[in-house]
Amino acid sequence: KLMIESLEVIKVLVIAPKRVAEMVWTEEIRKWKHLKGLRAVRVTGTAAQRRAALREDADIYLLGRDNVPWLVAHFGGSYVPFDTLVIDESSSFKNAKSKRFKALKMIQPVFDRVILLTGTPAPSGIESIWSQIYLLDRGERLGKNISRFRKEYMKAGRSSGHIVYKYNPLADAEQRIFEKIDDLCISMRADDVLDTMPEKIVNFIDVKFDAATQKQYNDFKVEAVLDIMSANEYSDVSEITAANGAVLSNKLLQFAAGAIYDEKREVHHIHDLKLDALEDIVEAMQGKPLLIAYAYRHDIARIQERFKSLNPVLFNGADDLEAWNRGEIPLMLISPQGAGHGLNLQAGGDTLVWFNLPWSLELFQQTGARLHRQGQKSKTTTQHIIMTSDTIEKKVVAALNKKEGTQNDLMDAVRAEIKDIDISKLMKK
Repeated sequence: KLMIESLEVIKVLVIAPKRVAEMVWTEEIRKWKHLKGLRAVRVTGTAAQRRAALREDADIYLLGRDNVPWLVAHFGGSYVPFDTLVIDESSSFKNAKSKRFKALKMIQPVFDRVILLTGTPAPSGIESIWSQIYLLDRGERLGKNISRFRKEYMKAGRSSGHIVYKYNPLADAEQRIFEKIDDLCISMRADDVLDTMPEKIVNFIDVKFDAATQKQYNDFKVEAVLDIMSANEYSDVSEITAANGAVLSNKLLQFAAGAIYDEKREVHHIHDLKLDALEDIVEAMQGKPLLIAYAYRHDIARIQERFKSLNPVLFNGADDLEAWNRGEIPLMLISPQGAGHGLNLQAGGDTLVWFNLPWSLELFQQTGARLHRQGQKSKTTTQHIIMTSDTIEKKVVAALNKKEGTQNDLMDAVRAEIKDIDISKLMKK
């Protein structure tokens, strides 16, 4: 309406996750009657191809979020030929230290209008709000920098010396922030405004190690901790940092999934419990399409080998999206990091299996929303979560159930997982 009827908008820059910019926006423009006639060009490909796309005459220019610094540099750092900016999945700009945020901050004053879209505005806590609101008002409501925001709305939590690793919101912070941004933001849940949203069922499938495998997991955990302690000359498990914790968590999650990488990236098979559980689900589906969320490359190989008669497809772009939505793919594997945002997969199926879970609540919610969304023909959507008992996966589930799932929750889970390990005795051996 602003572009066609009132002529208040001339050229729009849409910034979105790469796959969304390449596939979803152009498809949606073709789909909706009131958008027909708008010319959209994808600013993708090589640098030369992106420059050529910017020279085309169009109404909407679609850019992958990772190319924001390139775009700003291309136009000289303070100018772009667009009057309106739309950021799809704006929570991907939550990190005020990221290159994409710093680049966009430079050209924000150029736009007459800035519109942010997200289903998860604060995926890692209320601190995530600051940078997104800054892109709307340049700090007018929540402060000109993140330090001022923290001083006003947060208090220092976990720290070491002068370094603060975690900030906790003050008791009244959320209410005060919402009051400050009330004139800028509107929040709607799909269930509140759409009569066509399906019911969502989440089904936990708990698989249990036998005694020998459980002992192997426990021993592997001890060895992994010892490796970190020795490599960093730590004397106590409390010294393990967030970076070390992420490495340890990754190793334990791989074990829980059934295979691990060694230092040479060679894969070592451990168990097939999750594959067995997945096979039960596939059989119960009776040929209906199934979406499978994976985390590691060895998951892909193992799933494709187990179900080779069904020819599982690793999602890799527009052709796969269209084939899935036509119902032509019985099993499709997606990575939450690469395909968890924005893709419209609801026409092709109603069931998602989590072969591995992410720590990120945002990735968990957004990946589930690929099927549980408007346009889903089924009355219900189902998410099967396959998790191994007595492993770190239970800690991941607990964090996601708390509606958290951040780096801090990862560290809390790692500490809980290793709290009973007496490193001093082990190192003496």
